[in-house]
Amino acid sequence: MKVQYRDIEAQVRKLDPKYVAVLVYGPDEGLVRERGEKIARQVAEDLRDPFLVANLDPDTLKSEPALLGDEAAAISMMGGRRVVRVDGAGENAKEAAKSFLENALAVNREDGLVVITAGNLKPTSGLRKLFEGAKNAAAIPCYEDNQAALEGLVTSVMRDNGLRIEPDAVAYLQANMGSDRMISRNELEKLVTYMGKAPTGETLTVTLKDARACVGDSGALTLDMIAKATSGGDLRNLDDVLFKSFNRGENPISILYAVSRRLQRMHFVRGMMDQGQAIEQAMGKLVPRVFPMEAAQFKAHLSKWTTEGLSRALEIVMLAEQDCKTTDMPAETICARACLRIANAARARR
Repeated sequence: MKVQYRDIEAQVRKLDPKYVAVLVYGPDEGLVRERGEKIARQVAEDLRDPFLVANLDPDTLKSEPALLGDEAAAISMMGGRRVVRVDGAGENAKEAAKSFLENALAVNREDGLVVITAGNLKPTSGLRKLFEGAKNAAAIPCYEDNQAALEGLVTSVMRDNGLRIEPDAVAYLQANMGSDRMISRNELEKLVTYMGKAPTGETLTVTLKDARACVGDSGALTLDMIAKATSGGDLRNLDDVLFKSFNRGENPISILYAVSRRLQRMHFVRGMMDQGQAIEQAMGKLVPRVFPMEAAQFKAHLSKWTTEGLSRALEIVMLAEQDCKTTDMPAETICARACLRIANAARARR
């Protein structure tokens, strides 16, 4: 069964017992890993426990599909259910998963929980279609965090660590963290460590100053910084942040998504201005709103573009994303070339 967006977090916290297997997939590798581990820990708190957790290679399942059902049906020496994890799966795990789900439905017994993680599976993927159509399995997609999801992540991490956080600090973190869940969580954990422990009976509050002091340096490497350098025609900074981001393993598709989001926001405002609205009025309709500290920069970047120019820039991003997924050319090269084309176009409009 395909889990709807509104129900994902609830299932990650407490999986419906009718599901004997879960497929967690998507382009956000950090979020895929995080959700897969949370679901697995509902059954086995220690995922390193060999008595409660079995890790299977998807290529092994292709040649031995019955192995998945055997491991799920095995009884733990310590008692209780077991977890069978299959990471990095693709179509090589489809037949094993199909056999397991059909058998589990037929015998109607509670075996171990199977948790399969995968990358960005297309809608035509056999593995994805299998889980989306099964009554006793769940398919959970993981896409890059949008601003609302980032706000939820920030507030939940602070709350879980006994911290309050000011709205300005939340807005700053949204603007300076990328869309990859793993990277965002690492940044927030750094902030929690920076804040330290509150004296007994007191609660610490994270201020804008605290957020900037802790996350400010890493902000230069975020996807948002690449998007801003691209839309503003800052070739020198763009070259630097692209190199550093690729060097640390940033996903080119994630970079293109960030650039696209930036251009879409600019396109929306420019369209409102074309209809006669003042720039401040048009910017006020953005959700989320532009962070006050960045309003001047947003206006400056917007002045370099027309609505038609932004439409062409968005088309460049869309075609680059398609090329990343369908050609043999290195995705980093495609991404960098698209960003540089757009940045050069912004410079030409000065």
